[in-house]
Amino acid sequence: MSPLLKIRAERDQMSAIERRIADFLLENAHLLRDYSSQQLANALGISQSSVVKFSQKLGYKGYPDLKYSIGQAVARGDGAEETGTADVRRDDPHAALAENLWHLKALAEAETRLINPPERIDAIAHAIQQAGKVFIIGLGEDGIPARAFATRLSMLGVLTVHYVDAMLMQAGVSTCARGDVLLVFSEHGRQPALCQISHLFRERDGKVVSVTRHTPNPLRAHADAALLVSAHDERRHIEPLLYQSALQHLLDLIFVLLCDASEERRMQLDRNFERIHDLLDS
Repeated sequence: MSPLLKIRAERDQMSAIERRIADFLLENAHLLRDYSSQQLANALGISQSSVVKFSQKLGYKGYPDLKYSIGQAVARGDGAEETGTADVRRDDPHAALAENLWHLKALAEAETRLINPPERIDAIAHAIQQAGKVFIIGLGEDGIPARAFATRLSMLGVLTVHYVDAMLMQAGVSTCARGDVLLVFSEHGRQPALCQISHLFRERDGKVVSVTRHTPNPLRAHADAALLVSAHDERRHIEPLLYQSALQHLLDLIFVLLCDASEERRMQLDRNFERIHDLLDS
C-alpha cells in the first residue's frame, strides 16, 4: 500500500498540523531522504513529536519507517506526481493535457479504492443482491450517477425505485420493507432532506448506503454503510471531473460484483440488452 496514496486519501480528515506535514511530504517526496524528523519539524515550525505521531498514525513505527516507505514508493512511481508513461507525440497539442488528466483520475481512483475496504464493498454488493427493492436518490448533479446506476440495476433485474425529488422519495419509502436498500448520492452529504429520508428508511428496518466524499458529513451519520470517494484538486474545473471518475469506477466495481455473483442476473442483463437492440432496430 503506497504511503503517498494513503496520505492523499486521508488528508481531509487530518488536523491542521497533520495536513501541513502531509502536504510537505506529498510535495517533497523525492527530497525526503535528506530530512530527519527534526529537520522536517524545523522546516514546518512544529515539534518533532508531531512528526513522530503523524508517522505512527499512518501505521508506521516512526518517522524513519515512513521515510523509507515513501522512498520505496517514489522509486516504484506509486502515487508520485510524474506519470511515468511513454513519451507522447510532440505534434499533439492535447497530449500533455490528456496524460495529466488521466494521471489525476488514476490517482483519485486509487485513493478511492484505498478508503473502501473489500469487505465493505462486498457487504454492500451482497445487500443489493439480497434486497427486495433498491431505492436510489440523488439531487442536482448527484442525480446523474444515481440515475445511471439505477438503470444498470434495473437491467440486471433488480427491482429499483428511483426518484430525483426528495418529497416523492419521502412518500416512496413508506413502501420499504426489512432488507430493502436505499442508496443516497450526495457529494458533500449536507442536504437535510436526504438525512431525513435516510432516518425514515432506517426506522422501517431498511439499510441505508450513503455515497459521498470521504470527509465527515451528516448523511454518513444516518447511513448503515458508506461508499466513499476521494478526489482532490485545487482547480475548481478539475476536481469535479476527478470525483465523477472515481465515483464511476467505484460503482462499476459493485456492478461487476453483482454480475459475477449471479448467472441468472447476467442472463437477465443479456435478455434486456437484446430487447433494447430489437427496439432500436425495429
